[in-house]
Amino acid sequence: MMAGSYSNLVVLSCTTAGQAAGDLLGSDESEIVHILWSVVDTTANTVSVPVQSLVVKPDHSELSDEAKSRTGLDEGAVAGGAPIQAVLEQLHQSLTNGVGAPFCLVVEGQQAMRQCLHPETCKKGISLPDYFYAFFDLRREFRKFQSISSAISSVRDMAQHLGLDVTAVDECQAMCLVIQRLIGSGHKFTDPETVDYKYEPGTYQKNELIDDDTILRVRGLPWQSSDQDIARFFRGLNITKGGVAVCLNPQGRRNGEALVRFASKEHRDLALLRHKHHIGQRYIEVYKATGEDFLKVAGGNANEATAFLRDSAAEVIVRMRGLPYTATAADILNFFGQSCPVAGGEKGILFVRYANGRSTGDAFVLFETEAYAQLALAKHKESLGKRYIELFRSTAAEVQQVWNRYQQCPLIHTTPTMIPMLPQQAITCGSIRDCVRMRGLPYQATHDDVLAFLGEYAVYVRDHGIHMVLNSSGKPSGDCFIQMYSPEAARQAAEKCHRQYMGDRYIEVFQCSGDEMNFVLMGGQLNKNGIVSPPNVYAAEAPVLLDAQMCDYLGQQMTATASGPAAAAAAAAVAAANQYQYPGYPPQVQVPQMSILPQGMMQSPRGIPSPAAATSPYYTSAAAAAAAAAAAAGYPPAMYPQYYFPSPPVSPTSVGYYPPPSPVLRMRGIPYNAGVPDVVNFFGGYQVPPEYVQMLVDVLGRPTGEAIITFLSHEFAQKALLEKNRQLLGSQPVELAPLELVPAL
Repeated sequence: MMAGSYSNLVVLSCTTAGQAAGDLLGSDESEIVHILWSVVDTTANTVSVPVQSLVVKPDHSELSDEAKSRTGLDEGAVAGGAPIQAVLEQLHQSLTNGVGAPFCLVVEGQQAMRQCLHPETCKKGISLPDYFYAFFDLRREFRKFQSISSAISSVRDMAQHLGLDVTAVDECQAMCLVIQRLIGSGHKFTDPETVDYKYEPGTYQKNELIDDDTILRVRGLPWQSSDQDIARFFRGLNITKGGVAVCLNPQGRRNGEALVRFASKEHRDLALLRHKHHIGQRYIEVYKATGEDFLKVAGGNANEATAFLRDSAAEVIVRMRGLPYTATAADILNFFGQSCPVAGGEKGILFVRYANGRSTGDAFVLFETEAYAQLALAKHKESLGKRYIELFRSTAAEVQQVWNRYQQCPLIHTTPTMIPMLPQQAITCGSIRDCVRMRGLPYQATHDDVLAFLGEYAVYVRDHGIHMVLNSSGKPSGDCFIQMYSPEAARQAAEKCHRQYMGDRYIEVFQCSGDEMNFVLMGGQLNKNGIVSPPNVYAAEAPVLLDAQMCDYLGQQMTATASGPAAAAAAAAVAAANQYQYPGYPPQVQVPQMSILPQGMMQSPRGIPSPAAATSPYYTSAAAAAAAAAAAAGYPPAMYPQYYFPSPPVSPTSVGYYPPPSPVLRMRGIPYNAGVPDVVNFFGGYQVPPEYVQMLVDVLGRPTGEAIITFLSHEFAQKALLEKNRQLLGSQPVELAPLELVPAL
């Protein structure tokens, strides 16, 4: 349409059933109950169709006092109206038959179109005519016509600036008077606002510049939500191409969050007003985010995944999970068959691989149309070879995330043969009491259990600040150290959480410093009164140096006093100490010097570790060599303390490393208002006690919609996985999967 060529302007005004009006119209998710419309002939500058009133019957007939005041209607009058679909059809007939083309809609502000009409009709599955996708915002046109410094928040503000008396007319009539004054003064209505018909997928590069004022973070999404579902939630607001990035958790599954990039700050601000609006029965949280946040999820590099997305004009992406590692492109084409052809044939298939080229069992497939994609998704859990295949609608951002993560670091460790150990000095040190010690933890406790136990104080835990203490055999010792952001936070956490229960065990919680933490890891004792030295059960003739440096010390002592086999053993101990390295660190890492502990600061005698313990991947080679050298030199077993090692520092939001002691399933998609009793009832007949249900929460204590379920036997776990997967808990299906060992990414 050429600028200025509209011969008619259709003036539209609507009122919802809620209290919100003006700039907040539509923010309370209320339904439209009243529509006023009129027509201004731009050629003759006259009102060609007087104001028409259309009463809309909402699904819920309650009216707020604000709605009654604005419309003059009550619940009875609204109940006698027609459904919105019938009202819009009536309006369409009137406009197409009684108004000369071409015409364009005019509304006062953006809210009526973007926050009311488009969201409500989308939610109710109503298709709007094309002319609803272009409109003039009278406020914006007024600012083009007359530059003013004061804010314009209503049509009555415009009339006041123009010297028009609109006290005795309704809003639609007032808009007509303002439009006539603008046209009479020479203003041309050109360049209308547009509403996007649909969301278009696209790709982003990591180095792109993104305006922070256009980004939102969305939380609480159903796990199966696609980018199109999220775009429908924001219907009426323009999202940039590829502007919906669905977030994944460390296992590569959707975590209920997404980053969305809007066309402008104005649209982002309108989207913020949809905070706690609903998708189905779930309310959605909306928060501001940054361009950096968006690119972390949506940005890709110049790799095979980017080329796969860029070179295709396909409309839908489908993710395949659980493929045989030997599957080929031909196998996938045969799996989908002729009924749902893959776009581009083999070029429309992207196998996700590790950096070494091994298959991950995942692939992404392109389809040209929504119809083909629906036929493809209907094959969910059909078999390819001897394996059933999971199919999910996917997004460009998900392709980038999955590809990048597998290329940089596997999402799932395939050979978790050992837990990497860090030198104790690398954790923390000093006398500032900004740490907390927890004692008496259940041996199966995870980092998530610790965060849940801390409750409101979990937000004060430092990144990578949770250290589950292992014994010399690499098993959990029941102790945990936590680094807090301040001594005050540590003090309050210790006071409030001391002797509180985790499951059926009470936990002792003490405030401590970094030095005290390292002291305990080396065999000392710590309680609420501070450091307590263990009893002097063995009077050593010389001070003992712990850890790798102990090997040097013992080697020197035994080399000076021993000969023959003892001297050879001492030399081996020294060599082992000099070659001591920490897994995951560069070669030749030197262990920092440690002070020599005076006698009497050693633990009770426990004897030299058994050969099984000495060969454990968690028992250091240096310590094993020292023990062997000591035995060869004739030193008493009681001289050497049991070693304790901290677990890898893990972020409060990451998943623990420890395998579950019994069969465990992960449960996803749980309604946020569900509790442990609901989960126990869901698994009725599978003998799941309440204490075996762990509801996962984030660092703020909010439910994530996931839970960890421990079963009494493998048989119960397997039966539940087969019979209860994707069954309804409340009104939504939940997904069950075996718990996988996942590294902190």
